[in-house]
Amino acid sequence: MSEWKARRFWKSASVGQEGEGWRVTLDGRPVMTPGKHPLILPVRALAEAIAAEWDAQDDVIDPEAMPLTRAANSAIEKVSPQFGAVADMLAAYGGTDLLSYRADGAAELAARQATGWDPLLDWSARELDAPLAVTSGVMPVGQDPAALARLRERLDSLDPFELTALHDLVTLPGSLILGLAVFYGRLTAEEAFALSRIDEEYQAENWGHDDEAAEAAANRRIAMLNAERLLGLLRS
Repeated sequence: MSEWKARRFWKSASVGQEGEGWRVTLDGRPVMTPGKHPLILPVRALAEAIAAEWDAQDDVIDPEAMPLTRAANSAIEKVSPQFGAVADMLAAYGGTDLLSYRADGAAELAARQATGWDPLLDWSARELDAPLAVTSGVMPVGQDPAALARLRERLDSLDPFELTALHDLVTLPGSLILGLAVFYGRLTAEEAFALSRIDEEYQAENWGHDDEAAEAAANRRIAMLNAERLLGLLRS
């Protein structure tokens, strides 16, 4: 038996104001989240981009081709009702941040890491008032609790849609600092992705490329670019 797939049932998607937010409709019928919550967007630009995702669907609906819709669903159904828990989870990345851990015994790799990552740690110390310690090897390094608390406070100032975008910018590279650098415009998502790949690129140069790893990396890159686009729409 073939797997059932949802099919397009509407002719056109449109956008209309709903209180202080914006709603997407399909032939006048409001779009709902999978959990049947109203899909209300905070800014018109995001609503229009989501409407365009729906209009771009062919006969069979492809959720993977609708990253903004999926992000909005997550913001409404998952992030908003458990904002504190999500913020706590992202803040925890500061305690084990990728940028704090340098190669031990591979001088060339350690030099690449220092060149790419030290400016971001300097930025965190200067602009975020959150200096992080650096170590060589994999043994955990303790971080200043006050610095981690200041990073956590940054997350409290976000709204659920911003925190949803930040989620992929932090979890995919494994670095709260890289995610915040994109959020505050210090880096592009493309730059953050490249900086998160220093170790992997070094290993590939020395041991050869792995097709599965390359595909997984490409998917992470696309997800980070989509998160950056979501931020841009929220600020438009």
